[in-house]
Amino acid sequence: MKNNSKRDAMSLDPSGFLRLLGEHVRTMRTRRGMSRRVLARDAEISERYLAQLEAGEANCSIVLLRRIAKAIGAQLTDFVDARVERPLEAVILEQFLGRLSPTQISEARRLLIDHFEGKTGTRRNQRIALVGLRGSGKSTLGQMLAERLEVPFLELDRVVEQQNGISLGEMFEMFGREAFRRSERAALEATLSKYPSFVMATGGGIVAEPATYELLLTSCLTVWVRAAPQEHMQRVMKQGDLRPMANNAGAMDDLVAILRSREPLYAKADIVVDTAGKTPRQSLDELQTLLGLSEATTSTRSIA
Repeated sequence: MKNNSKRDAMSLDPSGFLRLLGEHVRTMRTRRGMSRRVLARDAEISERYLAQLEAGEANCSIVLLRRIAKAIGAQLTDFVDARVERPLEAVILEQFLGRLSPTQISEARRLLIDHFEGKTGTRRNQRIALVGLRGSGKSTLGQMLAERLEVPFLELDRVVEQQNGISLGEMFEMFGREAFRRSERAALEATLSKYPSFVMATGGGIVAEPATYELLLTSCLTVWVRAAPQEHMQRVMKQGDLRPMANNAGAMDDLVAILRSREPLYAKADIVVDTAGKTPRQSLDELQTLLGLSEATTSTRSIA
């Protein structure tokens, strides 16, 4: 534990990070049986500079570090990972998955979840999480679905606020986005521990945090609540929030760009409901059908 703390501290300190970077380069070079002279030659850098880098005394550019990685036959990310060295099995598994197609990776993920989650996998269907960009209708649809199923309705952003005692705006202003993402993960973990069943609306950016999104996907039945960009904007403004359009003529372009970049992540959800041009009741009926529920369903015990 002490070694982990030391590594964490070093990763936050520039000089400590450079020492850790040099350690990674030296370890991978030695592991491959390469002398410093050979690596310097293959990476087209001076042996003196490489010695300074391995001693943590050189601030290497990303382009130069890429040349070193290529010469060693390693991944660039292996050098800049501030975590302690991963188990060999994890490295081998990562290399194996890297050779698979996207379809095969998805299949491998499902097999791993089915094998290792066990009873947790059945509980997953009792927890419905709605993902999607702000203004898609997650809160409205989620609340209606929770009432119909007679389970708690939660908004993850509100859970974050309750646990920290401040608003999201204050959290971003005082502590930054990284602190919010940590709090979001903690709030999700606490929610999963507390509630055996629920319907939950998540923040639009949860998909951008891989570890948190992976936990959501494996612990909940996820639904992508989808809408057209124009409807996203109209719904946000209808709620009284005029900020998206204030002093920003390119607001719609920004929204389209964000939606386009997140679509592959939202598409990882189990179910997709498009709310464009539909009333909340119509979207609810469609979601209920996709979930395999009948009108008479009043408990998530019927979710298959």
